[in-house]
Order: sequence, then C-alpha cells, then structure tokens
Amino acid sequence: MRRTLYCGLLREEHIGKTVVLEGWVNRRRDLGGLIFIDLRDREGLVQVVVGPECPCFAEADRLRSEWVVRVEGKVRARPSAQVNRRIETGAVEVEATHLEVLAEAKTPPFPIDAGWRGEEEPHVSEDVRLKHRVVDLRRRKLHHNLRLRHKVVAAIYRFLDQEGFLSIETPYLTRSTPEGARDFLVPSRLEPGHFYALPQSPQLFKQMLMVAGYDRYFQIARCFRDEDLRADRQPDFTQLDLEMSFVSQEDILKLNERLAAYVLHEALGVEVALPFPRLSYAEAMNRYGSDKPDLRFGLELQEVTEVFKGGTFRAFANAETVKALVVPQPLSRKEIEGLEAIAKTKGAAGLAWARMENGILSGGIARFIPPSLLEKVAVSEGQTLLFVAGPWRKTVESLGAVRLELGRKLGLIQPGFRFLWVVDFPLLEWDEENQRWTYMHHPFTSPNLEDLPLLETQPEQVRAYAYDFVLNGSEIGGGSIRIHRRDLQERVFALLGIGAEEAQEKFGFLLEALAYGAPPHGGIAWGLDRFVAHLAGEESIREVIAFPKNKEGKEPLTGAPAPVEEAQLAVLGLALREK
Repeated sequence: MRRTLYCGLLREEHIGKTVVLEGWVNRRRDLGGLIFIDLRDREGLVQVVVGPECPCFAEADRLRSEWVVRVEGKVRARPSAQVNRRIETGAVEVEATHLEVLAEAKTPPFPIDAGWRGEEEPHVSEDVRLKHRVVDLRRRKLHHNLRLRHKVVAAIYRFLDQEGFLSIETPYLTRSTPEGARDFLVPSRLEPGHFYALPQSPQLFKQMLMVAGYDRYFQIARCFRDEDLRADRQPDFTQLDLEMSFVSQEDILKLNERLAAYVLHEALGVEVALPFPRLSYAEAMNRYGSDKPDLRFGLELQEVTEVFKGGTFRAFANAETVKALVVPQPLSRKEIEGLEAIAKTKGAAGLAWARMENGILSGGIARFIPPSLLEKVAVSEGQTLLFVAGPWRKTVESLGAVRLELGRKLGLIQPGFRFLWVVDFPLLEWDEENQRWTYMHHPFTSPNLEDLPLLETQPEQVRAYAYDFVLNGSEIGGGSIRIHRRDLQERVFALLGIGAEEAQEKFGFLLEALAYGAPPHGGIAWGLDRFVAHLAGEESIREVIAFPKNKEGKEPLTGAPAPVEEAQLAVLGLALREK
C-alpha cells in the first residue's frame, strides 16, 4: 500500500473512494464498540472509524497518541449531526478496512493535539518545548509558520529571478572584519594560530561581486553574530541579501517595495499600498522617539522646548530638549510611575506629568506649565500630559519607549502591516567610551555627496546614503549605497581612526578590488526571521525557525554548545586555560 493523498486534503469529492493514508495518531477514542482515530499529517487531520467487524479492530484498539500508522479505507460522509466545522475535513471520515502500525511512540512530554482539532493549544514553557523540539514541531502552529516561511522564500526567488537577479553563494569561512558585533571564530587545523570567522553578513563579498560585473545579486544567506540574545535575535540567523549596480538609492527603495508587496500577496493574499511612507532619521526620532517607529498608532511626541525655555521650572528651562506626549485618557499615579521606570531605562531623569480637569491643567507640574503650551499642544478633558527633558537623544528615546508601552497598554495598535523607510541617517556617531567617531551602519556606507566638503571638518553633519526598512515598529532590513571609489573609502577609514597600514591589513582585498574600477552600487539585507515572524503574528523569531537557540544562546535539543575532547583541541593547536 502507498499513500494516495494527505489526511488533511480529504473533502466531499472523495466520498466513495478507497484511500490509503499515513500519519500520526492525533487522538484515539473508544465509543460504544467503535474506535475513532484522528489521523494527522502535515496537511491536517481526518477522522478514521474502525468498526468491531473490521479485521484490524484489535490493532486499532491498542493505538496510542503519536503512533505512526498506515490506514486503508473508504471515504464516507459524516452524519449531519457529527460534522465538525472547526476542521477542513470535518464533513467526511474514513471507514477503515486495513490498519498497520509503522512505529510506536512514547507518551509525548506535552499535548500537541488540540491545535489540529481547531482548539486552543495549552501553554507549555519555551524551555520544555525547545528541549523536545521534534515533538514541538508537530504542533499545528509551527507547521503553519514554517510553511509560511517557505512561501515567503519561494516568492522572493520568483520575484528576483523575474527582475534579473542571480542567486550566488558566498563563503561561510572567511576572515574576521569589523561589522558591529563579535565574530564566531573557527580555528584552522592547517595553519595553527590562524582563524576563520563565520560571516556576520556577505557585505564585502557582494560588493566585490558588483566590481566583478554581476550587476544584480541575491542570496538567502546564513549569518552569524556572537552577541547578546533577544526575542528578535539568534546567534545564527537568515537574511535576504541583495546588491545592485548602476543604481541610485531611489531605485533600491522602489524595488524592495515591490518585492515586499509581491511577497505579502503571494504568501498571505494581502495587498499593501505603494509607495511606502518615508521619514528622515531626524523626523522619525522627533515625532516617534525611535528610528524604527510603529505607525500602526498615532500618539506622536510634541516639541515644547521653546515653551519652557528661560521659564521658572529649572529642570526644563535650560534643557536641550523638552518633549511632550498627550495620552488620550487619565493615568493613575501608579501607572505614571510604571511609565517613568520605562523612561529611565532609556536615560531619562524622570517623567513629569499634568492632567486636564475641568478645563485646566492640574497635578504634577501643572503650576509650572506656561499658558502658551495649550496654544501649541491640544489637550482635551481627561487627557494626561507626559514630559521628558534633557539631552535630545535620551529625551526622544525615553518618551518613545513610553509611547510604545502606552500603545500596547491602551490597545491603540491597529491590525495590519505598516511599512516605512527611514532615510538620511547620520554617517557617523560619537563613541563616548573611546572618544572617537564610529560608523552608524558600517564603514562601507557612502556619505551623501552633497556633504563631502564637511567630512573632515564637521563630520557630525554628514548624512549617509543609508536606509532602514521598518515593519510595524521593527527594523526588518537595512542597506546603503556603498563607497565605490578607493580614495573616498580611504578617507572614511581615516576618519574612523583606521590608518593606512591597518586598512591594508584588514581590507586590502576590498581596496584592491575598488582600484580595478567599481560601478556605483548599493543594496540591502532583510532579516528574514524577523520578517516572517511579523507575517505570522509572532513576537519571537524562535517561533518561525525550525531549530532555534534559546534566550541564552543554547540549543536544548542537542545540548550545544558542548565541550569537546582534548584531543580535538590538540589537533587544532589549542588548549583550554583555567580562568
């Protein structure tokens, strides 16, 4: 017997046909001499009925959850009173004539059957799920998520192929280069004391492909960064990487908009309007307190620095920046204290407040608020005003974090997918700890050519041809126009404190490539895990990765990372040293 179709694909048009099904026992019930088996495969489940007259009744009687079986039988309509509207096969069932146990199974560590029956799945801790990931992957939600991921990747390939892109693989073993995070190092057995690095991205290789004349490149690339873990980060992750030659920033943004719209249509059947909105870095920070603002709700930050300047409230009078937020309802002292704690995590000294009651501002700092504030900021009865003052970046980021918390807490976030481009980033930012300029994106990003005269004299004023792709308040992609002239790349290296000797040692291969004639080029990388997580409605990227690491960067399923034998280290010329 060979399977004739998947369990979850049976429909009324199959009534009267003999089928062979293979899958897992989702649930077994014994009712009045009849045995009912919910048989499951990747497409769903169908009810199998085994009567007492069936030669396989005894075999069916000993089945347990998660046993793997093969069933032959005839498809028939369910009685109208027994139709199950919660599953797609609910109008039919299979009357078994033959049943074969292919594999027995231990009782699973947690139940996985409810989701397949259209019911809510019980909560199971993530640690337990990841330890038993093979069982966890049988859950319907994860089947849905990984299938969605496949649809996204397939759509990307179709679209980019139609646009003339070539899929080209770049090395996993390369040399260590600074890209903003720690490298995973791989020791070389043939050259003791030398190391490969796993790529944080294919950045330099894709640039060299442009120099080599490949014009339009893409790759679904595996990347590796040894950094602290969050819900949207993994040590090894996947990105859509692409690069284009002879293009402007505008060309890249428009192509990626069309790609995103195509993927959502193909994977979810969702239409999104083009073009996507754009905000400069400064505007995004000033209006939303974030360089990746969530546009699914309003609640914008209000600029009120001038209102308080030179006033009687000393904390605000001399502040570099004062920002306000109008909350559309009254907040209790306890709620304000909770929001203040959030603001302080971003560097705010505190969170001031006042409330509109009976047509006047009262409570908090109300007595220090000049009447001119109400000419600038509209506040209605019962609404609460929140303020943060201090250095510009800390002020806007602190109130931006409060804004996000209020969006969640007050149910202001609307459903749907809101894309955004953030552009005109500064090329550089000042590193207080090391007292030098460092790159905001990476050292290969091109300065805005209009700002080149300021590069050495006023570097803080130089804008970059850089752009971030934002979806629902999450950065899902980032890219830039690259430096394609060797002399300009060397100027930027010098500004970053990378001397000629160090530049030659670390990036000589890139500088040499640029010297052979490089076209203007640029590109972008999407965080594929984050993108799919948003489409699936998941808060953690671990829910769209088959075998993820946990919050500590460990893989509970296999026990990685794990010790290795001393002999393995000796072959590599390595030995462990006691701390």
